[in-house]
Amino acid sequence: MTRHIDAPPRDSTGQAGSNVFLKLLPLTLTVFVGFLTIGIQLPVLPLHVHHTLHRDELIVGLVIGSQFAAALLSRAWAGNFADLKGTNRAVKLGLSLAAGSGIVYLLSLALLTNPAASTWVLVAGRLLLAVGESLLVTGAIGWGIGLVGPQNTGKVMAWVGTAIYGAFAVGAPLGVALNASHGFAGVCAAVVTIPALAFAVIARVPTVPPLASRRTPFYSVLRAVSGPGTGLALCSVGFGVITAFIALLFADKQWGDSALAFTAFGVSFIGARILFSHLPDKIGGAKVALVCVVIEALGLLLIWQAGSALSAYVGAAITGFGYSLAFPGFGVEAVRRAPPQARSLAMGAYVAFLDISLGVVSPAAGALAKAHTVHAVYLAAAVAVALSAFVAIALLMSKPQHKGSIG
Repeated sequence: MTRHIDAPPRDSTGQAGSNVFLKLLPLTLTVFVGFLTIGIQLPVLPLHVHHTLHRDELIVGLVIGSQFAAALLSRAWAGNFADLKGTNRAVKLGLSLAAGSGIVYLLSLALLTNPAASTWVLVAGRLLLAVGESLLVTGAIGWGIGLVGPQNTGKVMAWVGTAIYGAFAVGAPLGVALNASHGFAGVCAAVVTIPALAFAVIARVPTVPPLASRRTPFYSVLRAVSGPGTGLALCSVGFGVITAFIALLFADKQWGDSALAFTAFGVSFIGARILFSHLPDKIGGAKVALVCVVIEALGLLLIWQAGSALSAYVGAAITGFGYSLAFPGFGVEAVRRAPPQARSLAMGAYVAFLDISLGVVSPAAGALAKAHTVHAVYLAAAVAVALSAFVAIALLMSKPQHKGSIG
């Protein structure tokens, strides 16, 4: 039976870092398990669509990007669901939908003789996964902030993000191994079964009460977080092109297994979070984001110029290090500008900019790769990420609308 917390902690002296970590650990593990369902697909799904179904790069981009487009459309509903019904319910429903997407993937295998139909069924699975992911992320962040207080928003976002990209780092080689031993069907079966582990992890996590008694208009929160959200959208282009096209880059250059690129990105990402997750709360999110997006752009330029797999691995690692704290950096600024009673909705609105970015980037980069080369998408991504530095500078020069929302 879960315990209930009537109000988030408000310790004027601040909570010890270890105490915050221990309170967030079950949620961190839950998000990690949930996102393994996505991580194991990263190196496998693009190749399944391209090689098994014989679809071109543009279709690969559309299939991958469909998840992010659907997640975008579900953010407002997911945020209000978490604020009105409770963050724990949002997390549990998200895990259930993620498992359901694996069942839809399995159905697509029955249509391999009709590649177009099989592709559409895969897209349906991606849409279901998107809604589950939206609920899981929005609910977990809101739940975490409710447990440790809004003064620790940066830490919550950092550890949730660590779980997400840790799942990508572990899931990518796991997906390759499953695909090699059991085919794409094995990957689908794992997507169905893995989320069940998360329910055991969160069984004893204290719940927090819903924050709102009535639905908050999405547009009002969207306006408040539009500045940080724009920064997130631009800096997420780098992650988008690695997710969708690093496997095709390695295949095109005959560099072997691309899973190590995902692992390099994820390990570097997690390392930065472990070492520096306190910085957005301590010195300000915009300052941290400004430095990190410059680092990320340099990593993408290295991939663009890579002449070997090793160079691409190093570029992926630098990209992951830079992107690691850009998300919580801009995120702290988003929470500071949003009304506190709509915290989950604000997180949904903020993450919606990530969905916009990834939903547009995947097909756009696919078209660019088809017209030029796969290498070209990394140059374009570096330019987009560099533009987010100007957003960080603008945030440094402006004052939050809701000063009391953190601390």
